[in-house]
Amino acid sequence: MLVGPALLNGAPFSSSLKAAQATKTPNLSVSVNEVIVPITVTDEKGKFVSDLKQADFRIYDENKEQKISYFNAEREQPVVVGFLLDMSNLNRLHWKTFSEATEELVLALLPQEGPKKFSGYLITYSTTAEVSVDTVSSPDKIQEKIRKLKPGGGAALFDAIYLACTNRKLVRGEPIEPRRVIVIIGDGHDSASKKGMEEVLELAQRNLVTIFGMSTVAFGFKADGEKNLMRLAEETGGRVVFPLEGLYKDISGYLSTPSDEGNYALKVGTGQYAAELAKGMFNAVAAIQGEVTTQYIIRYVPESTDDRKSFRRIRVEVPNIPGLKVRYRSGYYPANP
Repeated sequence: MLVGPALLNGAPFSSSLKAAQATKTPNLSVSVNEVIVPITVTDEKGKFVSDLKQADFRIYDENKEQKISYFNAEREQPVVVGFLLDMSNLNRLHWKTFSEATEELVLALLPQEGPKKFSGYLITYSTTAEVSVDTVSSPDKIQEKIRKLKPGGGAALFDAIYLACTNRKLVRGEPIEPRRVIVIIGDGHDSASKKGMEEVLELAQRNLVTIFGMSTVAFGFKADGEKNLMRLAEETGGRVVFPLEGLYKDISGYLSTPSDEGNYALKVGTGQYAAELAKGMFNAVAAIQGEVTTQYIIRYVPESTDDRKSFRRIRVEVPNIPGLKVRYRSGYYPANP
């Protein structure tokens, strides 16, 4: 298991950090001492709420309220972002659009100018998954690699998540500062993995990874993998955006004009279609960038973990401000298996 220098059994333990770094021990078996919870808050219109104070939050561990020991509301806190790009046959239709959107997202989260707070890596997956570009602080290598890719084959999504948690270069300080994020650009289906959902979801939870998704499912279609994306995001505190879902929401009668390529008012290959597609992708990139860079960080020391639960549920509330949507990881593992 890939464990950052400050991650012990699914939660950080500051006093053991120096010992872990000195001995270079990849896994230490101790009880959990402090739990980190990244939190995203949006209003009824989906806009990010970034001016909350520590006193606005309540956090519960197995339904017991906890005392917050650390609170951070700064924008653009350091992050390591894993870009997981689906190269399966099912993404051929919009491959150019999504590969370009991935490049834009890489550039947005790994800016060439300014302080190097962000790092990233690229994992591509089709019939197999591989680390195509290991952890870097500049977008150049990742963008260059994306331009050379061609889709084809199956989809080993779960193996890609496993690689992200076990087989890439670490940045000093993970997962406290920087924290860990994965962005899946794909439709969520898996047809080729050796790993399974439950295994990689637990691995992501233990490694304090927040998973986001940019769905490649085209308008009017449903993918069996959509529930995979949704569960991975919801359990780890992330979100899935659907850039093609509302492509025709402002167009009346899109089913009224039959054509060979489908009953669409916006014809594939036309400027109007391309403009709507670009708008949807731009909004999706902006949404994910906002999610990653606009998070509160709360830490707390659990009052008790004596019941030896293998997985402990977390609940976060902003009780005095109605209408807010609060996203956070569903819980944590207090000890290694």
